Amino acid sequence: MKNLTSAEKNHLRAWPICRIGPRFMRKLLTITFVISGCAAFCPRPALALVFSAPNPKFAYTDASGKKQSVEVVDKYYPKKIVEPFAKLDSNIDPKLRRAATIAQERARAHSLSKCWHFVKEALVAAGVVKSRPQTTMAKQAGQELVNSYGFKKLPVSNPYEAPVGSVLVYGAKRAAGHVEIRTEDGFVSDFRSKTPSRRPLLGVFAKS
Repeated sequence: MKNLTSAEKNHLRAWPICRIGPRFMRKLLTITFVISGCAAFCPRPALALVFSAPNPKFAYTDASGKKQSVEVVDKYYPKKIVEPFAKLDSNIDPKLRRAATIAQERARAHSLSKCWHFVKEALVAAGVVKSRPQTTMAKQAGQELVNSYGFKKLPVSNPYEAPVGSVLVYGAKRAAGHVEIRTEDGFVSDFRSKTPSRRPLLGVFAKS
């Protein structure tokens, strides 16, 4: 076998590098660009797949048999309650509390402009009054309940302080006014509300 000269040996050692080097460098550059692009557009891959879980809800069936659901409160809110729950007054006729429950079961989500009509029906159904009141305007309710059905005006000027089952009557200059019954957590007439009417309060009425 022919002895190779030093120049030939050096040429053979350099040949693989010359032949393979450019191809290997192209692959290396491609991989480098891909890695750099991923780092630029996805600096935090873990944050790219963030999903907001739905708030848990509590399901229940109301007095009318209809299925309802409310969100579960899992946070503490330090604000004070500005709309307190109504108190039970043992001095008033317990049938008035029954009337409040009946009114809640029959009430709608929005007003039908039939507040006095719905309150009358609830009072009759609960046995609070033996006959249906005859006045047509809501602002006349208090006077008729006192004169014909044994109601008395309570020393209450704040609707939130009215006891459960009491009847709240509101006035109006050029309208029929409004009447509603106090419930444990709000007010009810032909519709349910967490807040009382904004009309001027004429009085809170109940019977023993």
